[in-house]
Amino acid sequence: MQPAGGRPVNSGASGEEAAARAKRRQGVLLASPGALYLLIFFVVPLVLISVYSFATRTSTGRTALSGWNLESYRDIGDNVILGIIGRSAWLATLTTVLCIAVGYPFAYYLATRPRHVRAVLLVLVMIPFWTNGLVRVFAIRFLLGSNGPASALSESLGLGTFRILFTPTAVTIGMVYGFLTLMVLPLYVALERMDWSLTEAARDLYASGSKAFWKVTLPLTKSGIVAGSVLVFVPSFGSYVVPDILGGAKTLLIGSYIASQFRDARNYPLGAALSVLLILAMLLAVALNQRSGSGAEGGGRPRLRRRGRAGGEAETVTAAAS
Repeated sequence: MQPAGGRPVNSGASGEEAAARAKRRQGVLLASPGALYLLIFFVVPLVLISVYSFATRTSTGRTALSGWNLESYRDIGDNVILGIIGRSAWLATLTTVLCIAVGYPFAYYLATRPRHVRAVLLVLVMIPFWTNGLVRVFAIRFLLGSNGPASALSESLGLGTFRILFTPTAVTIGMVYGFLTLMVLPLYVALERMDWSLTEAARDLYASGSKAFWKVTLPLTKSGIVAGSVLVFVPSFGSYVVPDILGGAKTLLIGSYIASQFRDARNYPLGAALSVLLILAMLLAVALNQRSGSGAEGGGRPRLRRRGRAGGEAETVTAAAS
């Protein structure tokens, strides 16, 4: 049945469906290059590594894609490998804690500056990312070397030669320098979007500056701390370049050990199994970040709005003053 004009009744619905299909096709076309890139350079290598982790290493050192087994995953339980994993986790945790200790005050200072000063400081924070990471690591190696500025300053003060290169301390310094920006930026975002009137209200209710920070500012920036911690811990746990250049053979971490299995030992199954373990650990950290981040959003403005001033804001400020 058609109206007097001769136009079908469902022409409007058909037009909407056609527009929706055209929009979906456009979305697929826009996403196709990125999806193809991820498929070739992420999914395919991940599948290959997973397959090789179940392969068999022959007596001649070759990898046979047959006789599938879990031998490589059992080898991960070796005390030497567990010690390397534990050392890597410890250095990654220490790097994360130091980045928080150094990055939070700087991010706080950055977020409380006038807008024009803030823009200049943000550029200074981003400058290290404009330089190749390998060049920056070699620069740290020169600074910490026995012939570098640090050693020259130590000798001028009568403290002797500055010997810190090829030690866990040098690796920690290099990783903190390399990943500090990844901590500062999420912290700055969390501090910049925070409602500073809550801190002022806490001070008006006779809370001290330190108490207002611990009870108001820090909880409201929890999402930035969690995000920055994941962004620092994940790459520092599997870092290869920094420990290899600054630590040498004395500081063997999981990233260097995996590289040695592929490059020197030719033990592809064990290297692949360790790589899969590392990837799973990173995915777990990201999942925990997502879960904690969704809960930490209560510290920002959106949840305070949902709860209302009489609920969320008053409760936070009262807790700081009590």
